[in-house]
Amino acid sequence: MSKTGREILEANTVIAVVGASRDPNKAGGSVPAGLQRRGFRIIPINPYADTLFGERVYRSLAEVPEKIDVVDVFRPAADAPDIARQAVAVGAKALWLQLDIRSDEARRIAESAGLDYVEDECTAVTSSLFRINKQAAA
Repeated sequence: MSKTGREILEANTVIAVVGASRDPNKAGGSVPAGLQRRGFRIIPINPYADTLFGERVYRSLAEVPEKIDVVDVFRPAADAPDIARQAVAVGAKALWLQLDIRSDEARRIAESAGLDYVEDECTAVTSSLFRINKQAAA
């Protein structure tokens, strides 16, 4: 059985954001920035930017040179199955589809490979609701 969103965020730190946005007014811009402020390591994935949130941007999950815990998806549901396959290929622990994004196929791909799976839920809301903060104690 898949872990809850809360359990996933409490247990992991490195989040690759597929569909990270240059626009801070879009969810793909504001949510990752908020997660970063809570101490999560954000790895932006966007084919049209070089730097977001003060981090190097990668064109695809396959280009990321470090271990990814959670793949957080800000793309249309039609893109989710391919992103799920990429998440499996890079060894991510969880696939998270943001609010209003659902995909039975992405769920099957992720769960059959042993990834935890969340859909139609916002990482920012979950991290705020449960006061999940990765910042080291002073």
